Amino acid sequence: MKQHYLQTRNNNDYDLFDVFDDFFKPMFFDESKELKTNIRENEKDYELDLALPGYGKDEIKVSLDDGYLTVSAARQKKEEDGKKYLRREISESTSRSYYVGKDVTREQIKAKYNNGILSLTVPKSQPKQIKDNNYISIE
Repeated sequence: MKQHYLQTRNNNDYDLFDVFDDFFKPMFFDESKELKTNIRENEKDYELDLALPGYGKDEIKVSLDDGYLTVSAARQKKEEDGKKYLRREISESTSRSYYVGKDVTREQIKAKYNNGILSLTVPKSQPKQIKDNNYISIE
């Protein structure tokens, strides 16, 4: 699964592996089942809107582990009364991860679910500052 980074990249950056991702995507990746996401950047944080239509609030899980924010959703399977599917395109589960930085904590992330849209607010990861008192003064 390709990880998405919320940190911005320069437009001049070229990642050779993006070419391989695009080449192999049609063979191994069903884009219709990918969790669709809109990401907005503000001065202090990122706002993510994830489309999760048909899922109940209790069927959605958001976790943070080692700098990766993971959103997963799984529908409760219902009894089918012996009916046979000819085609089944509606996925019962979905998941997607985003790298938000190791400095972000669970308590800093805000989540809200309304009308099939999960809205997350994630603070921007701040680089660690080097303290001036770590240096030895030179005479």
